[in-house]
Amino acid sequence: MRDGILRGIVFDLDGVIVDSHPIHKRAWRAFLASVGREVSESDLDFILEGRRRQEILVLFLGDLSESEVWDYGDLKDEFFRQFSAAPEPVTGSIEFINSLENTGLRLAVATSASRQRARWTLEQLRIMHHFELLVTGEDVAQCKPDPAIYKLAAQRLSIAPQCVLGIEDSVCGVRSAKAAGLRCLGVGFGKSACQLLAAGADCVFANLAGLTMRQVDEALRAYALAKAIPADPLC
Repeated sequence: MRDGILRGIVFDLDGVIVDSHPIHKRAWRAFLASVGREVSESDLDFILEGRRRQEILVLFLGDLSESEVWDYGDLKDEFFRQFSAAPEPVTGSIEFINSLENTGLRLAVATSASRQRARWTLEQLRIMHHFELLVTGEDVAQCKPDPAIYKLAAQRLSIAPQCVLGIEDSVCGVRSAKAAGLRCLGVGFGKSACQLLAAGADCVFANLAGLTMRQVDEALRAYALAKAIPADPLC
């Protein structure tokens, strides 16, 4: 058990736990080609910003009925599964998640992905059992950067938002977590790290390899001192 400022951690999925961004682009390109829509590489950058499946479909295909959204979404997920028979974890993510097992922290995932794909990915990586909660884009009306998904995660964990840490790799994700009142750890380096800090991340690490909760706690305390805010809120 640990005695720190945090009581829970909520992980983003794509880009934080699983290295799925290249596969997503490939799957979306194949799906869109199958319905007669050709897209450029720059067009596909939109999907890496934590957008919900419905939002992406509407952008590329226009107004769709609810049944069309589900049918097209299932087809896209099938392409994704074909291209990712063995999902590759982000460097250090599995080890970091495993290291949290005896810390007393409650773990959850908050992702704009569909519930079916999110669960499939976590099961393929053999880490689903670590998470007591999975919140997806299907559970909220608004996607990131709207704070709804992180607010719902904290609510379902029954933990005050300021005592929950969100882990994100995108600007939209960081803004979502911070707007919900969470602390936020960004994963990125170089230009990406600067963008995450500018978006409001409390601290940024290049990756999760070798990361310990002691380092995370120290980074959050340093941020709290720099901002002259209480480092240990009542949780």
